[in-house]
Amino acid sequence: MPRIPGVPTREAGPLLRLVYRFARRRFGAVPEPFTVLARHGKLFRAAARHELAAQKASTVLPANVGELAVFRTAQQLGCSWCIDFGTMLQKHEGLDIERLVQIDSYRTSPAYSHQERLAIAYADAMCATPTRATDEQVAELVAEFGQVGVLELTYQIGLENMRARMYSALDVRDQGFTSGDACLIPVPADAPELTGSGE
Repeated sequence: MPRIPGVPTREAGPLLRLVYRFARRRFGAVPEPFTVLARHGKLFRAAARHELAAQKASTVLPANVGELAVFRTAQQLGCSWCIDFGTMLQKHEGLDIERLVQIDSYRTSPAYSHQERLAIAYADAMCATPTRATDEQVAELVAEFGQVGVLELTYQIGLENMRARMYSALDVRDQGFTSGDACLIPVPADAPELTGSGE
């Protein structure tokens, strides 16, 4: 259970119930970070608007490149929820998720293209503390994706960095999206013991 419990459906107002219902239809379950952040209504609404706007604005990079960079960021930062959810998103995009087991050897694995290798290496550089991105690396990325593409890639990696660190700090863990069992996870819970999914 997260360190700050999510808002159960029985405590949610009409708007939050609507958001939960939409999320359940779209993803098979309500993402637990939604329910946790819902404790702070203003931040929840700000985050929802930001996520939707960032998703809508990110149209330059090929889906496989952006999704892999975000996945790698989650993996590097150890956010099991982000890894689980990100794998599901890649699956929904029709991308090959079987190759994710080879991501640590992306530099030599034939499962990854040149563009994907560049993006994964950039995610690694951005996840380091302090960041290790170099002039040469960014120049190579610009040559491949253009300046706008690099800005988009940088933004998405930075955004995932925020998510992964926040969810890890709050102990939000994988929810079963990859296995297809997410609907069995009791989020948001309606029983006092935080069991049962409720509607």
